Amino acid sequence: MNQWLDERLHISRLNDKFLRKAFPVHHSFFLGEITLFSLIILILTGILLALAYEPSNSLIVNSFDPGTADKPNLIPAAYHSALKINAMPFGDMLRRIHHWTANIMVAAAVIHMMRIYFTGAFKKPREINWWIGMLLLIFTALTAVTGYVLPYDNYAYNTLKVIYGIAASIPWVGEWIAQAAFAGKFPGAGVIPRIYGYHIMLLPGILLALTGAHMLLMIKQKHTQPQYAKRIAYKKIVGVPLSTQQTPIMLMLAVMFAAIIVLFSAFIPVHPIEFFGAPSTTPINNIKPDWYLLWVFGALAIIPSFELNIFGGIIGSEFVGAILLPTVFLLAMFAVPMLDRSKDNMYYAENPTNHPVRLASGVAFMAALIVMSVAGYKPELISSGILNTDNANTVLWIMTFLVPALSYFGVMGIVRGIRSLREADERERGAFSPADD
Repeated sequence: MNQWLDERLHISRLNDKFLRKAFPVHHSFFLGEITLFSLIILILTGILLALAYEPSNSLIVNSFDPGTADKPNLIPAAYHSALKINAMPFGDMLRRIHHWTANIMVAAAVIHMMRIYFTGAFKKPREINWWIGMLLLIFTALTAVTGYVLPYDNYAYNTLKVIYGIAASIPWVGEWIAQAAFAGKFPGAGVIPRIYGYHIMLLPGILLALTGAHMLLMIKQKHTQPQYAKRIAYKKIVGVPLSTQQTPIMLMLAVMFAAIIVLFSAFIPVHPIEFFGAPSTTPINNIKPDWYLLWVFGALAIIPSFELNIFGGIIGSEFVGAILLPTVFLLAMFAVPMLDRSKDNMYYAENPTNHPVRLASGVAFMAALIVMSVAGYKPELISSGILNTDNANTVLWIMTFLVPALSYFGVMGIVRGIRSLREADERERGAFSPADD
């Protein structure tokens, strides 16, 4: 039977080429696998949720609180289906698993990209995979945001209203882009079906395609090797084979990861849609996005309101804070491989302290994002008395530039100290070597 299958499917060739691929043995390499496991869990739980979800904002009678015959309690079908999911056996648990897995996937992708950046794994010949990874990070965040608004409660409604306003703030073509993306003026009858299509078809399809390309390139180019591999076998692939050793490790990690997600979801609730109620014209004060987009919200909070009319196009603070500034940040991240001047292929993960400028720049970049995320809590900082309305913007703007600068020079100083200790150790070893002989 094996020979019959091998003659037709060339299984032995598949085994030699792919299933015997060596994987490096290092804990940091599991970050990419956790991101992949998260995507699988999201697809499986998303399919189950889609079976009970109704992607429509048409008004129907609320079966949980029907009102009266003269005055029925009408709510959007999408919101009503979310309430029904919560009332189903394990329905709320399913929503929790889906929600927290999405957050963990974004976090794992961010930490994975940090590992690649700080160890120099974006260098030749892996520049294309860095760019694919950046696209994966962007589309993962977009997928999470579209899923966030599907319950279509008042919180989601206000969030969607903000997103529509941001899209409409693009000069000259903003209103056209917003209506094209949201199926007409907000809140139109087609907004939920359109977002639903993005969330379950378009964006997952893009994620799966990018993930496939990412993995194929990784197999073709091989992993960057940990530093210990250089001492064991220089420029040789050091690791454990996929089919016999790495696969059981991956399966064990997947089971443990799923168990942690379930345990986490069992005790920590998600967004309470019953509390916010159905969509209404009642605004929600201090509405905030999830943590991975909070830095954009912080930029909007501290940029002074202004409007500049250029040839009929309005450039305002909303466009600058929510579109222009994030675009600059993302382009800087895309440009990272272009800043590398080395011509040789990179085989081994680099020690971050051996590249102090790259290390310090990365830490300063993250510090800027953290400060801007803190700025997203400006109303809370004012209400708690830490800041006041007169100095809040000034203090936060100073911190936005001061903290990254201090982080940069602080890291450079620490690296200089580490190098001094290394040089002292080398001198000490050199002094003792003749005596040993």
